[in-house]
Amino acid sequence: MPRPLGIIFAALAAGAALAAPPATLRVDYYHTGTAQAESFAVDRVVVEPLPWPGNLAKSIDDTNRGKFYFEVVDRATNRVLYSRGFSSIFGEWEDTPEAKTSSFTSSESLRFPMPERPVQINLKKRDGQNAFKEIWTFTLDPKADTVDPSLPPGPGGVIALEKNGDPYEKVDFLILGDGYTAAERGKFEKDARRMMELLFSKSPYKEHRKDFNVWGICPPARESGISRPSTGIHRRSPLGCTYDAFGSERYVLTFDNRTLRDVAGYAPYEFMEILVNGQTYGGGGIFGLYGTVASDNAFGPYIFVHEFGHHFADLADEYYTSDVYYETGKARIEPWMPNVTADPKHPKWQALLTPGIPLPTPWKKAEFEKDSHAYQKERRQIRAENRPESEMEALMKREEAKETVHLGQDTWSGKVGAFEGANYEATGYYRSQTDCIMFTRDQVPFCAACQGAIEQIIRLYAK
Repeated sequence: MPRPLGIIFAALAAGAALAAPPATLRVDYYHTGTAQAESFAVDRVVVEPLPWPGNLAKSIDDTNRGKFYFEVVDRATNRVLYSRGFSSIFGEWEDTPEAKTSSFTSSESLRFPMPERPVQINLKKRDGQNAFKEIWTFTLDPKADTVDPSLPPGPGGVIALEKNGDPYEKVDFLILGDGYTAAERGKFEKDARRMMELLFSKSPYKEHRKDFNVWGICPPARESGISRPSTGIHRRSPLGCTYDAFGSERYVLTFDNRTLRDVAGYAPYEFMEILVNGQTYGGGGIFGLYGTVASDNAFGPYIFVHEFGHHFADLADEYYTSDVYYETGKARIEPWMPNVTADPKHPKWQALLTPGIPLPTPWKKAEFEKDSHAYQKERRQIRAENRPESEMEALMKREEAKETVHLGQDTWSGKVGAFEGANYEATGYYRSQTDCIMFTRDQVPFCAACQGAIEQIIRLYAK
């Protein structure tokens, strides 16, 4: 039987060998509110099918990532047993114009090793200066009869796409399929392996491949594809993924957190990416929640790596000329995301700066913006006229080719400095290099700041 967290910690302190990991406890809860106020309510507490996959020696998160942060505190000793930062769908929605006039409810989850006795759960959120402030707290008795150990419906077999060690020693990454029929299970596995290889072709994932296990689950769909409401397409896919999230035609999310968690619980995981079976350009990524990508789009490889960067390491978007679904223009306070800064004279990545580089660092910004805005105008026209996806892909390939030349041949290209334009804003925020996977779709590496941030998260999970 899985051993509770308190006993595990005692064994670790004594240097004893562990016979078995603790169970995985999950709290599903509702997060409701507007841009002005929010409230919380526990939905259910469940024991997941598999033991805790994480490294119990690394239970405290000190990376300062995410809009939210939760702690599991032993009631008897007030000792923090487990903590993690994360972001959420509600956290994104509250920055949309709709949040000023409407209410929204999101299902969310907290997962942690089974404690041996009552604990207090403290949920914190960034305030206006990005400091964490407590917004909700409740107590939980793991022995209460309301804790549900029953198994949810099985989603089908788990595929070991790549196994490099025991789950507690590795970063466990789960790739899920949505909108694949039973007859398309082979296609899902092929798509998942293709995306996995692409991820591990990029530094620093390439150098840390042995620190990962990769798993796959693909619950069968009744019909191929997922919903795209803006074009009248509606599907009841197993995981509930849909385009047009928050009114953005390319933003793919699932709002069915309960089902997603029940399916994912059949594999060891800390991170998960959902491959949606379709060609239309789209994807999304939320730190500590999941990433999504349209598997058959020509730019699927870029989307996969880019969105996984959001989900895995809380990387900010470095681009600023594309349309976004929420309001910008707020005060330029220092972001918590590790790859953007409001202080070009003293950026977070100061130790990586190219010696002698000017701060802020000049680049051909006006020329880039002119070209980019022209492409955005053409893109909106293609979508408004519902023209074939092949036209959109051709436009993006032209844009990619131009950006590769423009950003690769500037005075400080390839150097580490502080280049203005990032975090959806043309002014006031800075990125570390002229180009990056988080900035454009051209085939470039992660910038220096992003690579360092990714490695920090790997160290948090891998033994």
